[in-house]
Amino acid sequence: MSETDNKTKITTENKPALKKTTIGGQALIEGIMMVGPKRTAMAVRKGDGTIHIEEITQSERVSFYEKVPFIRGCIRFYKMLVKGTDALMKSADISEQGAPVEEGEEQKAPSALEQYLTKHYNVMVTLSAILGILLSVGLFILLPWLIVFLATKIMGSALADTTWMSIVLNLAEGVLRMIIFFMYLRFASKIEGIDRVWKYHGAEHKTIACYEAGEPLTVENILKHSRFHPRCGTSFMFLVLAISILIYTVAGILIGDGRFVVSALIRILLIPVICGVSFEILRFVGRHDESAVCRGLSKPGLWLQKFTTSEPDGPIIEVAIAAMQAVIPENADDDVW
Repeated sequence: MSETDNKTKITTENKPALKKTTIGGQALIEGIMMVGPKRTAMAVRKGDGTIHIEEITQSERVSFYEKVPFIRGCIRFYKMLVKGTDALMKSADISEQGAPVEEGEEQKAPSALEQYLTKHYNVMVTLSAILGILLSVGLFILLPWLIVFLATKIMGSALADTTWMSIVLNLAEGVLRMIIFFMYLRFASKIEGIDRVWKYHGAEHKTIACYEAGEPLTVENILKHSRFHPRCGTSFMFLVLAISILIYTVAGILIGDGRFVVSALIRILLIPVICGVSFEILRFVGRHDESAVCRGLSKPGLWLQKFTTSEPDGPIIEVAIAAMQAVIPENADDDVW
């Protein structure tokens, strides 16, 4: 073996393996929430330019069902949705603190509705999360199904009730679901101010990637990393939509989906199953991303992140660093994926 080959072998062997962390996050209004194994924190850039860091109360008790495969995914998804909604609403208020008030602008007194919602804040957060779930189910699950169901009435029930046509219709429904999801992302990206949220989302991914690489969390180091991350909520949503095609197709063959009420109930009742299976697949792919097959499964979700992330600047990354440093556990093994 030549001296060059020997040096290459030594360098490869001494190169530390990338860590895969369970720490995840969510972009907020001018901020980021990071969720660690022990702590959850949010960092928000205030109107006066300072960074507000706040720890979010996190129960250390983990229920039995949160550890059961195919069940834990739904529970964690709901808890993360409620926690994320709470942080998002708080960040909107915090980001305005310290902002200069224009001359002649008066502080408006809160309305009766605003006072009531403030008094019953936890109820408002829970209802907002539930409303978000209902809207998602209606837009991405029931709307594509309804369009295809109406198409079957035009075709005639005799043709639509055959097994091969049931498969074709469920595949068409799945493709339509993907198209609606893509259109939703495209539309959201056009909303004024949403690009700032996408930049914070990109900063979250870059910061986690830098941490997983074992590098110091500095603006310079973080800027070098990719804004695309395989263990992202966008990738999870793509898996949910993809897995729904398979599960709804099988259910249509075994149970039949020709009747309106039965077909609608099947799609609603199978949502927890789809989320549970998708969560386990995401965990498996995340653990084995050195495999060519798993890397291939990650690519569609990574591609969709082009529409949900943007390249951040230094000040945005500073906010991400503040949120990340607040949740890194003392024991390095506590957050291993």
